[in-house]
Amino acid sequence: MKEAASAPLCDSRYSEIAEDLAVLGETFGLGEVQECRFLSAGLMNGNWRLDTAEDSFALKRIMDVPLPLTRRNLAVLSALADDGLPVGRARVSSAGDVVAEVAGRGYCLIPWMEGSHLPGTALSIEQAAGLGVLLGRIHRSLNGEQVAGLLPPGPEQVTARVTTPAAAREEADRFLALIAGLENRTTFDAEAAVALAERKVLLEKYGNERPAGEVVVGPVGWTHGDVQHRNVLWRDGGIVGVIDWDRIRVRPFGEEVARTATVQFGCEAGFLDLERTSAFVAGYRSVVPIPVPALADAVERLWWKRMSDYWQLVFHYDRDDHSCDHLFLPAERFLARWTERRRDVQEAFAAMP
Repeated sequence: MKEAASAPLCDSRYSEIAEDLAVLGETFGLGEVQECRFLSAGLMNGNWRLDTAEDSFALKRIMDVPLPLTRRNLAVLSALADDGLPVGRARVSSAGDVVAEVAGRGYCLIPWMEGSHLPGTALSIEQAAGLGVLLGRIHRSLNGEQVAGLLPPGPEQVTARVTTPAAAREEADRFLALIAGLENRTTFDAEAAVALAERKVLLEKYGNERPAGEVVVGPVGWTHGDVQHRNVLWRDGGIVGVIDWDRIRVRPFGEEVARTATVQFGCEAGFLDLERTSAFVAGYRSVVPIPVPALADAVERLWWKRMSDYWQLVFHYDRDDHSCDHLFLPAERFLARWTERRRDVQEAFAAMP
């Protein structure tokens, strides 16, 4: 895992770690902890790097997933490691558990993996293809014999809710009214209001082109849920680690292919690197021969989901959580550009291995 920005041991956002650390050190048999650094790169959980006399570890405070589900996911990681995937095995506590609970707070510990997070076009064409191959291996392994018994059989077909244009406009109006009622508007509020007005124009123009039904086309199965540059580690030109397995769930394979490509190869200026997207898709299809119509369906569903969703504003205004504010405007630019080039995007996802 790449070392991110550090903070003092008793960082004000997670001050309880100072007290918890003594218990965790004993529970996981770490010996003396020589250094503990807060990692600011994580969006949903608390993360630290622990350096001990024995080794270095990634410590995660589990905040975004129920602890029983975390235990299941960590067991899956061990099986994936047995299958040759670049994932870390969770350290087992003295009680034989991969999760340690301290005063109601849950933690897990995984050996530190040295590597770098490479966003977007920092990947070569060959590396983009390699990322696609890796995603295919992940899907194959998650649904293969190595993991059998750890995850229940999934359905053969799934449905996906398609938000109506009217509902999407209504949600935009809700946020616009909320912003208008603020006594003191910030720069974010002003920019959000402009973006919401622009979104309503797009909804009016393209609302009749949303996916026609809720039955998803193509194969489904267990997926990682968040394969992208923040969760993939590179060293010496190759992938050495995949992290953050909190979102293992049954999804259409095409959905994860489309999401990974658009997050990995989309840039803040709004452009999707189509050449790298094609290489990534071809790499994936060399492992999992997903039909082009399934990918086309997934891409259109993801486009409409982005068109009709405002999750960053839900975080900001409804939850008073500003940790994802920086993602909102880049996502709006990306949506506008994607909408202009939908045919080109579809062609990129039709790449053959």
